[in-house]
Amino acid sequence: MKKINYIYKITGQILFVIIFLSTSPVKSLDKFSNAERISNYFSGILLLNDDQYEDSHRFLKKLNGLESSHVDYSIKYLYSLVNSGNLKEAFNYSQKIEKKKLDSFESLLISGIFYLKNSNISLAQKYFFKAMNRNSRFVLNNFVSNSLYNWSNLSNLQKATSDLNNLDERFENLKKIQNIFLNCYFESSNTSDIFLNVISDSKTDFSRYNYFYASYVASTGDIDSAKEIVNTALELYPRNLLLNQYKINLRESNNISIFDCKQKKHVIAEILYITSNALASQSLYSLSNFYLNMAKYLNEDFYSYDTLLAENYYKVNNFEKAKKIYYYLRNKGEAFNWYASKQLARIFIQNKNKKEAFRILKTSYMSLSNKEIYETFDYAEFLKNNENFEDSIPLYTKIINQINKAHPLYPEATDGRGVAYERAGDWSKAERDLLDSLKANPDQAYVINYLAYSWLEQGIKIKKSLNMLEKANKLRSNDPYITDSLGWAFFKLGNYKEAKKYLQLAVRLLPADPTVNDHYGDALWKNGNKIQARYYWNYVLSLKKTEEKVKKNIKDKLIEGL
Repeated sequence: MKKINYIYKITGQILFVIIFLSTSPVKSLDKFSNAERISNYFSGILLLNDDQYEDSHRFLKKLNGLESSHVDYSIKYLYSLVNSGNLKEAFNYSQKIEKKKLDSFESLLISGIFYLKNSNISLAQKYFFKAMNRNSRFVLNNFVSNSLYNWSNLSNLQKATSDLNNLDERFENLKKIQNIFLNCYFESSNTSDIFLNVISDSKTDFSRYNYFYASYVASTGDIDSAKEIVNTALELYPRNLLLNQYKINLRESNNISIFDCKQKKHVIAEILYITSNALASQSLYSLSNFYLNMAKYLNEDFYSYDTLLAENYYKVNNFEKAKKIYYYLRNKGEAFNWYASKQLARIFIQNKNKKEAFRILKTSYMSLSNKEIYETFDYAEFLKNNENFEDSIPLYTKIINQINKAHPLYPEATDGRGVAYERAGDWSKAERDLLDSLKANPDQAYVINYLAYSWLEQGIKIKKSLNMLEKANKLRSNDPYITDSLGWAFFKLGNYKEAKKYLQLAVRLLPADPTVNDHYGDALWKNGNKIQARYYWNYVLSLKKTEEKVKKNIKDKLIEGL
């Protein structure tokens, strides 16, 4: 499937370049008067679209002067520069095209960011104002340029608040965040109240801003209150990376400020990060990285930005780039080390290198000075999911013994240990754990499915399994595995008509799964569709994932039927 998607992607990119070359004005075609220039542009655009920024820059820079006849070239070139971390070169190029009166929203933004970084606020304001008055393809760009101009033009809190309220009402949450920083910047007595109002919002996840609140309080010298804020927030958001690392920093009296709301460049970096995050959630990774690299330029010590950059690279399958960032993050504190090691292990598993994945995660886990329950749970899950069942069981047990049944991790830990016991061949303990997990949280569709399907395979509690699977199907309608289990429960009860209905749907949802196709073949046979049944059984034999035991059973069915 990945290979097919890649072919489609490359084909689309080739068509884009062909269309571009065939529709460009005659004047711009002069720049493509020889094969080498065509090849450089073609290669640069393909590599940029494939998020290979350094390589894209290497080709596009050979087309110096093309911006005079093809404005889109300068924008693409700036993307290749910024996304490969060459902000100074991007600034120099932006100045060059400004002299030619060929500037764009992107070039103006880059110039403003450069001057802001170098504390030339008046020039930064000038370029943000120009960017604000330049039309952009994305409404989010307009919000950003307005916000950046306002921050470069601060005079007093009242006017700044009024300017903020005039921004696009569609970005209400972003305005709330900026309001926090405005009050912090002007040292308003309302800052703490505004922080508390935002982080207590039950409709939106503002968990990240618990860190900023704690950092703000610590900057006033009240370290004990900062610790209390972090600990309270971690009860609600135990996996928040920023909070976990800051907790360690405060414990070690390492309150190095990596964010200061009184520094405009730090606040603007956060605005750029929020924008980048919003774009990444829409899978616009190249544009996300554009904003993210500018955020990193303004506040290079704020390592949270690197986590999003690595994730963006991971999403586009650029594992080498992602790995490079994760290796860098491993040296930025214990919480970052654990987080980065988990991500590296994920990549190594995907690249079929289980040995290195196990090594790197075990080393990181053993090096933790405080092995909290969530780190232990993550490690146990990794071991179980990668078929190291025996080693995962003691870790799950350690967690279960440390928490009560009301703890949110209890149903997950008992489920994890139950699966590990079942796969290790100890069904009595597995059944007990799975039942305990459902007792703690009855609405876990996948736990219901695992337990009920296990009973079906053993030929026991079939009617109860059916009732449970009907509930699971309501909780997770059209889930292929639950749909398959439900169909198989009807099959076991002899209701072959209903079995066929659900198993046919399961095949549509999961067409390449051996078990699902095998079950559907059985249902077809029992409904009198014997030729079709043999077709599906033969199909299962052709699948690479089909186990030898299943193949032998199917070969028998092909000869003797059911």
